Amino acid sequence: MPAVDKLLLEEALQDSPQTRSLLSVFEEDAGTLTDYTNQLLQAMQRVYGAQNEMCLATQQLSKQLLAYEKQNFALGKGDEEVISTLHYFSKVVDELNVLHTELAKQLADTMVLPIIQFREKDLTEVSTLKDLFGLASSEHDLSMAKYSRLPKKKENEKVKAEIVKEVAAARRKQHLSSLQYYCALNALQYRKRVAMMEPMLGFAHGQINFFKKGAEMFSQSMDGFLSSVADMVQSIQVELEVEAEKMRASQQELLSLDEAVYTPDFDVAAPQVNRNLIQKAGYLNLRNKTGLVSTTWERLYFFTQGGNLMCQPRGAVAGGLIQDLDNCSVMAVDCEDRRYCFQITTPNGKAGIILQAESRKENEEWICAINNISRQIYLTDNPEAVAIKLNQTALQAVTPITSFAKKQESPCPSQNVKSSEMENDKIVPKATVTIPEAEQLIAPGTPIQFDIVLPATEFLDQNRGGRRTNPFGETEDATFPEAEDSLLQQMFIVRFLGSMAVKTDNTTEVIYEAMRQVLAARAIHNIFRMTESHLMVTSQTLRLIDPQTQVTRANFELTSVTQFAAHQENKRLVGFVVRLPESTGGESLSTYVFESNSEGEKVLLFSSS
Repeated sequence: MPAVDKLLLEEALQDSPQTRSLLSVFEEDAGTLTDYTNQLLQAMQRVYGAQNEMCLATQQLSKQLLAYEKQNFALGKGDEEVISTLHYFSKVVDELNVLHTELAKQLADTMVLPIIQFREKDLTEVSTLKDLFGLASSEHDLSMAKYSRLPKKKENEKVKAEIVKEVAAARRKQHLSSLQYYCALNALQYRKRVAMMEPMLGFAHGQINFFKKGAEMFSQSMDGFLSSVADMVQSIQVELEVEAEKMRASQQELLSLDEAVYTPDFDVAAPQVNRNLIQKAGYLNLRNKTGLVSTTWERLYFFTQGGNLMCQPRGAVAGGLIQDLDNCSVMAVDCEDRRYCFQITTPNGKAGIILQAESRKENEEWICAINNISRQIYLTDNPEAVAIKLNQTALQAVTPITSFAKKQESPCPSQNVKSSEMENDKIVPKATVTIPEAEQLIAPGTPIQFDIVLPATEFLDQNRGGRRTNPFGETEDATFPEAEDSLLQQMFIVRFLGSMAVKTDNTTEVIYEAMRQVLAARAIHNIFRMTESHLMVTSQTLRLIDPQTQVTRANFELTSVTQFAAHQENKRLVGFVVRLPESTGGESLSTYVFESNSEGEKVLLFSSS
């Protein structure tokens, strides 16, 4: 026998669109089978009706043959031979009537009854389980919608526990109904074969018995054929019993899963987050605007495919593109008092879609996966190894201090820094150039600043009504110093990752080490928020401008920038070292790290020019 297509019971709990799509194929097959069974039953009932009519007809014929004798024919002489002949024919017809009656009873028991039982029992069971599965799915969707609306700020533990319990019960109910539904659909693939052949087997046996008793019209070869059909039906019955036993055992095993499988956000205190993902799939709530201030949330199945975020509604054959993830950014956001929300921002800085995960683990894994994809790790030869390497590098990094105030209290590393004039005069042979150790570049325990903080003098200048910076280089005051080189400037969209004090600016390795520690600190402490700015590069300064208010967040003279480098692997990472005088008379060195929408080498090239 050829293999039978089956629904995998292990995928019943996930309830993915792929499983639903395969389920729809089985449901379509069951619907087609139901229509065909009804038509087949009508044809068989017509045969049975014709056989019953044959019984009544032969019975009436026999009576009519006997009634010939009782007819008062005016010219009835010489009819004795006819009457005796008709009496004989009546006996023959009566014997045939007995055979037709037995055949009609056999057709009713072996042909019509099995197909009626198959329709009323098996097909009705599938239809009932389908309705129960639909109700369970609807209840689960309603409970998940109620759970998704749980507030984040004013959280009621009692209400939350009740809703979580309701979700778990609904999910278990859906799982049980889906397992029963899948088992019925799998068994239907066997039962339909039996249901199609068994009635015809009964029909053939009835006809053969009828003709054997009448005139032995069928040969022995037909007996062998029917015997082989009977053996085939018996073997299918045995396979069905074995498969049914396996499905019962698998069903019991799947229903004995831990309660954590059904409970959302079960390990909220310490979730086991996989930060090495380069692809991700699962259900998320998508925020849709329905008006100026009104929004709706829709629970859909999302998955990544290469550098794209795809969405696939239930019942759809394939997914559709929602967002291109290359060079985008993602961060956790607070949205409508909902938990576990994150937003994807396009490379040009435009706010994109807002999604909500059902647990803290799912939220962090989606953010990590999108971050990995946005850096185009999936294009490397071994993306899994690259992601693991980056994560291991993060875990090996020094744990940072995120407070800006602690940075001010840290010891000044400027005592070990030489002046830039002495560096230019110093000539080091290539044979003696070595990569310094991390401790020689950055002091252990150096605090990291993750936000741009305006210097006090610049903050006061801007609040005294200073001129508003124009990102296109235009100015109302022709005497402004940068008006002279307004044509020699370029703007880049960047996101500030962090800054920290360093011990030297003799080599670009200090920038690479700062990049490593800043990215590691963000990964370890789940810091995904990034301040987006416009980096204005002129022939004199580097300025960070707020894209909304056009206020200058930070200003660096090019004469104070001693090193500028882009990351060797991730070209969008760029950093520079700034040497600034201190009030004590010394100098301090700080490295600033950014992520650019364009390649960092372009920023470096323009800054050098």
